Amino acid sequence: MFLRKPTLTSDPLVVTMSGVRMGERLLQIGGQDAKLAAQLALKPGMSGHAAIVVASQHEGDRIRAAAAQHGVLLDVQSAAMSALPYGASEFDVVVVHGAAGVLASLDASARRAAVAEIHRVLRSGGRVVALEPGAPTGWVAMLRPPPAADPAYERSGGTVVAFEAGGFNPVRLLADREGVRFIEGLKT
Repeated sequence: MFLRKPTLTSDPLVVTMSGVRMGERLLQIGGQDAKLAAQLALKPGMSGHAAIVVASQHEGDRIRAAAAQHGVLLDVQSAAMSALPYGASEFDVVVVHGAAGVLASLDASARRAAVAEIHRVLRSGGRVVALEPGAPTGWVAMLRPPPAADPAYERSGGTVVAFEAGGFNPVRLLADREGVRFIEGLKT
């Protein structure tokens, strides 16, 4: 772990901090890291349900292959974040993979629509967890600059403000550890 690259890739910390539990109905959004998606899908187990929405068929194929390799049942759909192919109140938890700045890369209108869709598919009392690049630590921080972020998005409050504006309350930064930032919002 001497020169550990800050990444969301299949990190036990990321899986643990996501807080996904046995029996939950999990929706993941974004599929940059197929192995992480499969590992998170293991958490709900046979008593829960795991689904993921990706932007392209290619991403979907990578996720399906990783799920098969891990022996995971995972419902993979290709759709826009602003039109999730699920019913209202269908999930207990939504995990937004933000390694590539999923929310930050959207314009303000598309971001509002995406957060509204996340809110719609969550049950009352459900939660959303965003996984984003955080501050690098250790030797990595000295050798590599922080990950590129949209400065305007960060100045406006970033994902915390986007979730609050979308009706999540409370919203909090859970942690910024080992190059990953964890942001959680509750649907009340």
